[in-house]
Amino acid sequence: MTEDTYQVHPPSARWTHIALRVNDIDATIAWYTEHTPLSLLARREDELGYGAWIGHSDSVEHPFLLVVSQFFEGKDPFGDSPHAVLGPFAHIGIELCSRADIEAAAATAEADGSLAMPPTQMPPPIGYICMARDPDGNTIEFSYDQGVYATAQEVWG
Repeated sequence: MTEDTYQVHPPSARWTHIALRVNDIDATIAWYTEHTPLSLLARREDELGYGAWIGHSDSVEHPFLLVVSQFFEGKDPFGDSPHAVLGPFAHIGIELCSRADIEAAAATAEADGSLAMPPTQMPPPIGYICMARDPDGNTIEFSYDQGVYATAQEVWG
């Protein structure tokens, strides 16, 4: 039997991450830390390539991470599979705190050419949104008044 690597484990099963294969881990980390409220938790290198965990630093009790991996040439265990990206509907969603935050997110994305959809008022429960594309083309939705946070507080809070 193999010994555990870590001494701390979740008290119950948890949803912990979404993983993306990326072409340039440095560009991906820079994009997410500039465009989103996420920060770098950990970065690793092993014989297969580079990996990084990006998430909310205030989510210690219930971490949910974006895991990004850049594999070395010939080392990708999924190398025969297409390099799929999220979009146009499949996306990572980030709920922001105000309409002004949506406008700012759109301006930042427009400035570097990553804006995919300008700020748009959508019917409930979607809310006020804009979309951007990360360096690999994955779609990231920024929303306001979508109700994910409010509904979770109401139902689970």
